[in-house]
Formats: sequence, structure tokens, C-alpha cells
Amino acid sequence: MSASPEYATFHFHALHHADQPLLLPNAWDVASAVALAGAGYAAIGTTSLGVAAAHGYPDGRALAEVRDATLALALRLNGRLACPYTVDIEGGFGGDPAQVAELAGELAEAGAAGLNLEDGLPGGAGLQDPVRQAELIAAAKERAPGLFLNARVDTHWLVDAPPPLSATLARAESYLAAGADGIFVPGVVADDDVAALVSEVPAPLNILFAPGRHTVSRLAELGVRRISTGSLLFRTALSAALGAADAIRTGRELPDVTGGAGAVLGYQEMQRLLGE
Repeated sequence: MSASPEYATFHFHALHHADQPLLLPNAWDVASAVALAGAGYAAIGTTSLGVAAAHGYPDGRALAEVRDATLALALRLNGRLACPYTVDIEGGFGGDPAQVAELAGELAEAGAAGLNLEDGLPGGAGLQDPVRQAELIAAAKERAPGLFLNARVDTHWLVDAPPPLSATLARAESYLAAGADGIFVPGVVADDDVAALVSEVPAPLNILFAPGRHTVSRLAELGVRRISTGSLLFRTALSAALGAADAIRTGRELPDVTGGAGAVLGYQEMQRLLGE
């Protein structure tokens, strides 16, 4: 049974100030979101790559089709989860402040507790002007003030040589002044950099989990308040499907994709999760 939208939003904000960081697994459809919520996670996020790819589109291209799919997923999740959910909207899908505000309002009406808004330009064409990005943030918060707006700073994302942390901090300061509730800096992996961001950003810091480089316990020690998995779970699921299909084709034993935690979800279990 889902909580009221007002309580879900309040609770989601509070999770960013709890004793332990919010570990936020990112879903790409209703089934993955319901399964993750059923596994006991405190909140669920969506992944823009997963949603886009599941509908046959590339990520980060500001496509209207992905915007529609993102909103449709948010609507389908409304009332289905026993925990809050937040929605990744890329950079606003190329919208101007009024259009981004409209989308934020639609997400709030769909029951979302938060949104993730990045400052990377579509197609990897660099970074949005910070003044323009601040306008998008301010418009979204004015239209949907209750949503937890996580402002993603892409200074360290998909780049070979990131700028000094001072450039990241300057953007973070501008976005918080515009009304952002938290700051997300994907691509930062070094402990010293994470610690510096925690120290200098006066808001909950979100880090993208990097396998082999991060542990939840270490990020907690450094003061990170939110840990996202991004597209990792979607890519892992697709890799597991390919591995299972190849094992069947070649007559090998199916690979263990459960991490030893149990059997692959059965048909009846999936039916139960989805409400039959």
C-alpha cells in the first residue's frame, strides 16, 4: 500500500538527512521498480538510460519520445510502491524554463517525490550555461516546490580531464541558490574529492556508485548522503539475460545471476509482485 503523496515527499526529503546515506537503486520499468521496492529499499529512482533504452532510444538526446516514456512510467508507478520514487529527467529534455516547470508539475501530480535534473547538454555537447541551468531549476521549484530537486553537476561525467573542483562547487552554489535541494556529482571517485565536496556543499551530496572504487560504508564515512546506482542495474540485468541465453544456446549450466541470494524469480513471484 502506498503512502500519500504529501507523506512520501516529506519522507523522501528526510531520508537525505538520516543517520545513514540513502542507497537509491534505479529502476527502468514498473516491474523493476516494484521488485526493488519489495526488496525493502527506502526509495527508488528511475534511470534515464534504462528508460530510454527499454523504449529503443539512446540516452541523453532530449528526445520527446523519452520524455513521454519517462512521464508515463511515473504515472504507472503512482500508487504502486510502498516507498517514495524520484524521476530522472535528463536535462529537462531540451525544454525552456516553462516546459521544465510543466514537467515538474506533471511529475508531482503523478506522485513523484523528487526529480533529477542534469546540466550536461544533449548528445555530450558540453555543459549548460550555469545561469540558464539555474533558471530551469528555479522554474521547476516554483511549479513543484515540494519535490526534492537533485541538481546534477556533470563536470566530472564522461570527460577525460575534469576541471578543478572549484568549477563544480561554483555550479553547485548557483544551483542551490536557485532552489535545488541536493547536489549530484557523478564521476567523482577519489576519496579526497568526495570529502572535499561533502565539506564545501551545504546540502546533501549524491554520488554515483562506482563498482570496484566505492563501498557504501566508505561513502557513508565520507559524509555522502545519497548513493545512486544509475544505469548499473539495467546494464547488469541485460548482461545477465545475454549470459543466460548464451548458456541455453551452448548447453552450459545457467550462470548464477542471484549472487547466491536465491533462485531466479519465478513466474508466480512476478505475477504476485505485479498484483495478481
